[in-house]
Amino acid sequence: PSPSPTPDPYVPPHYEPTADELLPNDPDLWKAWGLLNYAQKDSTNVVGTAGVDIDAPKAWKIGTGSKDILIASIDTGVDYNHPDLADNIWINPGEIPDNGVDDDQNGFIDDVRGWNFQGKNNDPMDDNEHGTHTAGTMGAKGNNGVGIAGVNWDVSIVPIKFLDKDGYGTLEDAVESIKYATLIGVKIMNNSWGGGPFAQALYDVISEAKSKGILFVAAAGNERNNNDSSASYPASYEIDNIIAVAASDNQEKL
Repeated sequence: PSPSPTPDPYVPPHYEPTADELLPNDPDLWKAWGLLNYAQKDSTNVVGTAGVDIDAPKAWKIGTGSKDILIASIDTGVDYNHPDLADNIWINPGEIPDNGVDDDQNGFIDDVRGWNFQGKNNDPMDDNEHGTHTAGTMGAKGNNGVGIAGVNWDVSIVPIKFLDKDGYGTLEDAVESIKYATLIGVKIMNNSWGGGPFAQALYDVISEAKSKGILFVAAAGNERNNNDSSASYPASYEIDNIIAVAASDNQEKL
């Protein structure tokens, strides 16, 4: 299988996987240069540098994910009806939908797909698109002939919304979001947000997640700062379960 041919002369019509690689049949995989960069153009028509990627096809040869793994998307919510995400959205097995009862007795009524801490309700639908974008990177359904593939073809994404339609949220809602993710037993939390000074409450809940063996992935920030000398929280908390992720372009420039 290979990414779909395009009329772009800079994009090869075929990419042939090697023996230690596996490619899905998703037609827009070629757009996800972070997973597979073979010098195609990005969305701004910049030609990439081949190999500047995470070598996803090599990882997929080993494994493509599992629905048993819960990943919390703590963000602006997730479009849980998206055709490339719907099959990988977590469904709370302890809740009966829309019966107005906290069936699993976790303190959240009808949290069937996660929770909306910004709106104080059980609907974590995305009204910004950022959370849906990051969820797609984590777990767009792979090899389904639709859209792209995420790093995980199969996974259970838990939508947790604390950022509003403009991308802003409160420290209190961030803390409660992390508490909720820890409570329901996620293995990984994705946090593509940050800002503000050191907050003990945020430090404490991330530390609690660490005690439960949960990985906390955080955005390093978009300012090109050295976070060792100019902290960006939560990425800069010195807690062992945090992975701080910076951004680079398709030519590996910061």
